[in-house]
Order: sequence, then C-alpha cells, then structure tokens
Amino acid sequence: MPPEIDALLGDNLLLGALRLPDQALLRPHLEMREYRRGDVLFDAGEDVGHITFPLGQCVAALLIGLRDGRAVETATVGREGAVGGVVSQGSLPAFSRAVVQIPGSVLRIEAAVLQQIKQTSPGLRNMITRYSDCLLAQVLQSVACNASHTIEARCARWLLGLQDRLGSDVLPVTHEVLAELLGVQRSYLTRTLRTLQQQGLIQVRRGRIIILSRPAVEAAACECHSAVKRHFETVLGAVYNSSGTLMSLRLAPAGEKQMSKAV
Repeated sequence: MPPEIDALLGDNLLLGALRLPDQALLRPHLEMREYRRGDVLFDAGEDVGHITFPLGQCVAALLIGLRDGRAVETATVGREGAVGGVVSQGSLPAFSRAVVQIPGSVLRIEAAVLQQIKQTSPGLRNMITRYSDCLLAQVLQSVACNASHTIEARCARWLLGLQDRLGSDVLPVTHEVLAELLGVQRSYLTRTLRTLQQQGLIQVRRGRIIILSRPAVEAAACECHSAVKRHFETVLGAVYNSSGTLMSLRLAPAGEKQMSKAV
C-alpha cells in the first residue's frame, strides 16, 4: 500500500469521519487515481466495479442521458461523498453515467471488497446508510427543482453547491459544462449568467465563474440548496463554516441519533 494513502484519507470527508478501526479495514484495499475533466467513472448499463471517493476539489456528476442527446445532472458528488454502488451488494449495472467535472484525485475500492468489509463493520455500514440517504435526498430534491424552479434559481443553487465543496469564490466551470448539467442550451445559460452578473451576484470569466456575494446568490437560489444542506446536517452531522464551506462530517455511532452543530 502506498504510504500516501494514510495522508489522503482526510481529504474525503466520509472516510475522514470513520473511526480509526474502520479506516484500518479499508486502508489496504484503497488505491489512488487521478482523473481529468470529462473522464467517465462508469456509464449507464455498466457494472460498477469500484466505489470512488473524490478527494479535495475533485467533483463528479451523475448524469441521466436523454434520447435527444442531452444529459441532465441528478446529483453532484465531491469530497463529502462517494460515487458508485455504495448501497448495492457488490457490482450491479449503473442507472446513470458518472463523469468527472472538476479534475483531481480519488481513492477507490473494489465494490465486492467494500461489501465484504461492510459485513464486519457496523461503523462502515452506518456511514454508508446515512450517506446513501443524503444522496437520495439530493436526487429527489433535484427532480423537484428541475420541475418547479426557474433556470436562474437552479443555476444559483448549483453554484452554491459547488462552492460548498470547493471552499472558493472562484469556480472552475465552463458555460458548456454548466449548460449540460442544467439541461439547457448554452445560449440560454449565457443569458442567465448575464442576468446574474448584471445583478452583481457573480462575475463570468473564461473557464470560471466568480461568486461576488454569497448572501445574494443564496437569496436568488431556490429553497432546494438549503433543504439538502439541512438534511446533510441532520443525517451526517455536516459542519459548515461561516462562508458556507462544508468542513467535516460527524457521524454518530450506529443506532444513535445524529447531532450536528455549525461552526
């Protein structure tokens, strides 16, 4: 096992929240990989052979492909979570496509191995159960959001979610990627970003979007961002700092009620 695995565990908040004995069970089976933007972790219909834990600023999106060629984002996963069949009993066909949107490093483990370890570790089962519930909440809220809210509010929600994960006002996302994730044409998104910029919420630059006022973007967003955030706080003990960055997860032991407190 490469010695750097130990140092990387804390770069994923789920892995970092595990108790040391549970980390020790996973550590020999984890491998580090580097991914570029656009790399596919798995495609719809493929068996999911590995569970992937993004590290640092690496972010992946779960996409549903449509017959007209569009692909719409249903969930975004960064260092707070994992990508793959975290609930399934090993390798099963994927329903969505998982694509890296912001490049970086990941730790991954074979799905079958993770399933074996889950059987011996109540702490790991507790973590996966709680995270799976939060991921489902994100997907369900995304469905409601896409059906009910304006493109401006949805765009603001997505930018806030990315800022939560990156902890930076500068978001390395292009018009093309954001349009794809929101399921709209690029020209439509350009008009939306121009509106948000004229309102003083953001600044648009080549290959990046800069958040000028987090409170103003929060006011422009729909309730979906805060609803998912509250669920992460309740179920996973998510802790955010005053600027909205997700700092840590505090998992309660299995069977205990989860408590969280902001810092």
